[in-house]
Amino acid sequence: MRACRAGFVKREIMAEKTSYFYRIEPQCVDFTLNATIEAMGSYLLNTAGTDAQRKGFGVDVLSKENRAWVLSRMAIELDYRPEQYTDIEVRTWVNENGRVLSTRNFEVADKAGEIFCRAVSQWCLIDYAKRVPVGLSEIKDMCHYMCDAPSPCDTPHKILDVEPIEFTEHKVVYSDIDFNCHVNTMRYIVMMIDMLPIDLLRENRPLRLDIHFIHESRLGQTLTVGYVQRGETSLFEIKSDDGTIACRASVEWR
Repeated sequence: MRACRAGFVKREIMAEKTSYFYRIEPQCVDFTLNATIEAMGSYLLNTAGTDAQRKGFGVDVLSKENRAWVLSRMAIELDYRPEQYTDIEVRTWVNENGRVLSTRNFEVADKAGEIFCRAVSQWCLIDYAKRVPVGLSEIKDMCHYMCDAPSPCDTPHKILDVEPIEFTEHKVVYSDIDFNCHVNTMRYIVMMIDMLPIDLLRENRPLRLDIHFIHESRLGQTLTVGYVQRGETSLFEIKSDDGTIACRASVEWR
């Protein structure tokens, strides 16, 4: 994952809806000098981690009990990819906790306050020793940070039918993995976006990305990245070397 500068808290918008501020730095843009899809996803996930840590249910606390948040699904809608050195505001809030899934939302605004990005993510709390989900009711005081603001876009779509026609292989190496030695979320996105025709990325088109994480991938595995284009929708499926599906995704170009 390309390094993007961490943001900082400036103010609460409302009781449980918080703003974090960033600048689109040179390492977060592509040859068009606009932020990459990966970088925008990184800003959102970094914000999620920082906000959870600040409110007492981040990885620093959970790791002591051998627990961690795992991203299950995510949807990102981008009206455009912002230019290098643009200042952005990422607002985040949690508005729904089921038995095992927590819904965290995001909206991203430009310097003028206009929202150009909306996202919904669904997270599961995992006990790494037992390899099972943990009931969200076990997180002390998390209910105090629930917000009644609705999600800013549709919840993530489940992707069932891909049938790729183009393939590439990727061996999981050091730069791909997170603290669990599993492939980092944004690395999956990079593998998939790298399959796209360059002309799709040259245009700064509105898009919606849906990604569904199914099974973790580990250091040393060889992944097969599959891609097919169906009209204005790009579909992806990533499998491990034993045939297990790691994730599926779609990018709808608007």
